[in-house]
Amino acid sequence: MTLRVLCLLLLAAPAFAQQVTLPLPRLLTLQPMGGQAGSTVEVTLTGEHLEEVQALVFSSPHLQARPVPGNENKFLVDIAADAPAGVHDARVLCRLGVSSARAFSVGPLSEIIRAKPNNSLETALELKVGSVCNATMTRRAVDYYRFQAAKDRLLVIDCAAVGLDSRLTPVLALADAEGRDLKVNRTGGPLDFTPPADGTYVIKVHDLTYQGGERHFYRLAVQEAATDATPPVQARTQTVSAMSWPPVGLPERAALAENEPNHTASEAQKITLPCDLAGSFFPAADVDTYEFAAKKGEVWWVEVASERLGLNTDPFVLVQQVEKTADGEKLTDVAELHDIAPPMKVSSNGYSYDGPPYNAGSPDVNGSFEIKADGTYRLQVRDLFGGTRNEPGNIYRLVIRRAAPDFSLAAWAVHMTLRNGDRAALSKPAALRRGDARLFEVVVQRRDGFDGPIEIEADNLPPGVRATGLRIGKGKSVGHLVLTADVNAPRGFSQAQLRGHAVIGNAEVSRPCRLASMEWPVKDAKQEIPAPRLLADFPVSVTDSEEAPLTVALAEDKVFEARAGETLKIPLRLTWRNDFTGATIKLKGQGDGFTALKELEIPIKAETAELVLDLAALKTTPGEHTLALYGSAVSKYRYNPAALPLAEAEQKKAEERLAAAAAAAQQLAATDAAAAKTAAEKQKQAEAAMAAAASRMKAVSSAAEPKDTVDILVSQPIRLRVLEAAPATAAK
Repeated sequence: MTLRVLCLLLLAAPAFAQQVTLPLPRLLTLQPMGGQAGSTVEVTLTGEHLEEVQALVFSSPHLQARPVPGNENKFLVDIAADAPAGVHDARVLCRLGVSSARAFSVGPLSEIIRAKPNNSLETALELKVGSVCNATMTRRAVDYYRFQAAKDRLLVIDCAAVGLDSRLTPVLALADAEGRDLKVNRTGGPLDFTPPADGTYVIKVHDLTYQGGERHFYRLAVQEAATDATPPVQARTQTVSAMSWPPVGLPERAALAENEPNHTASEAQKITLPCDLAGSFFPAADVDTYEFAAKKGEVWWVEVASERLGLNTDPFVLVQQVEKTADGEKLTDVAELHDIAPPMKVSSNGYSYDGPPYNAGSPDVNGSFEIKADGTYRLQVRDLFGGTRNEPGNIYRLVIRRAAPDFSLAAWAVHMTLRNGDRAALSKPAALRRGDARLFEVVVQRRDGFDGPIEIEADNLPPGVRATGLRIGKGKSVGHLVLTADVNAPRGFSQAQLRGHAVIGNAEVSRPCRLASMEWPVKDAKQEIPAPRLLADFPVSVTDSEEAPLTVALAEDKVFEARAGETLKIPLRLTWRNDFTGATIKLKGQGDGFTALKELEIPIKAETAELVLDLAALKTTPGEHTLALYGSAVSKYRYNPAALPLAEAEQKKAEERLAAAAAAAQQLAATDAAAAKTAAEKQKQAEAAMAAAASRMKAVSSAAEPKDTVDILVSQPIRLRVLEAAPATAAK
């Protein structure tokens, strides 16, 4: 990246009295936000801390990027003809490593890019049916589009924004050729429309609160739809709740389909168990009723997926026993099934210290019921939000099965909890410095009664980077993963794989772990609710341009042994590279069975420390164990001081050019009027270049000044082998 672009980015970055976390590369916008399969798209990127951009990489090998010569912020993206339709994650590789992700959508529709304002009916942009337009929302305005439609051909108008990492909350209005509104959707969902006549129609788009700017981007699509099929909409990113869907081995398509009408008992659709069925919460206030026979002692698990499919729904299931009586029927409630509880307490408001700002629970259903007597039973499915919504796209998948114990995993980088209780919800890519360690929280959604321990591992890491899993204990919901970069690790990048291993029944199983992160770096969560989502991959990088402020390592890299009930002393070695605020740092234990460990307090600048583990007090059982220490501290951090000599050299050259231009102008002033005028113009240009160089020098110098920066500190993982307690000595 050129020094000019570097300095512009530095100037654009917000300044804080105390930084929260060390700077990490973040890709903020990628324009346009997608492309058609089989095409080449030129994209422009912006972000934070993206100097020395080397590459633009994607989560799919079907997308390859080439730099545009002469502009390090532009790339040509080649999208293969067989690229999977959907959202792929884009990231930048730069001086500090791999950046945070930005969504990039690939689909079959032809694409256009809005090149000029279209904020009136007269300037409405022509959009063909079967195409998508990439645009940025105009602040305090409405964007207009017009299209030609054929009579009685069902159309779906879809504005993808929230599901593409945009900050836009779109409002869609469909109007006639004169701009008179026919239909409006203020919830961000699609509009379906069957034209009453051939002609011109208008689409209006604006933000719910009329916000705009480069971070309020969208993709507006108009396409035909079949009347008997789910309305086509553009692909979206997945919320963290989707980490528990689908169950392993579930076919892509359901074996059965809902048959309407099935609203009342007399219309109940007959099914046999087990069952895999696709339906929809349509029309408004829809209640889908299914009837089946069951025998005493049977236990059935019911799972409904709808919210986890990306829909704003809240499924509810009621199971009742049906008994025939002289007066008709007697219904006895067997079970009411609703929300999938989060595996851990989550933040009460998205940022407070009382829990993480990630919610792996869901309004969907996953629960069981037991049959107490042979007979006929009914199961009703409804959307608790669907009383007035008439949206055929609100589909669901209903699975009724015998117990199939299993688990799903999601992970995210541990976030900073500030002293005032507020949480800075920053996107935290796995971009490691030399000597760095990053702590990831791993949570499990257990399925159908599985409660066994889960071992966590990551592989395919860059050279010099190690991963150590802190297991999820039996019946527990949370484990951890520590990524550690050696102090001499070479610069590197790789697509890592994160997995969990467990024994279910008599079989060893392995399940992938999805990574989650924030869509945007939210530095003040009092002003903005953080928006986390699942990522498509798990890229890891290590940079050789910076080192961690502090490395907490083992004095001896080995497995420490002790017997159950003994006290174990573990020597630590500390390498301090920055100045730190305060007299001590405090580190807590992390790992199954070690969260109750007393805080270890280490004096600032101490070269060694000793961790004492009272295995009796911790009730540590015989076996292999792993723990890590973590805490937070404030250090003096300098951002990219290596840029200073470059800025100084550029400023010096600008000074020399200005001096030469001024001398030439002075020499020609009294001799040659035409030449003097040209020389004076060159002097003005040199003065402008000098002012720009001085401004850049000031920006780089300011960025390189030591700043108080609070960040999470993580130790090198500590491995223990606890042996059986020594036999008691017989009393004489």
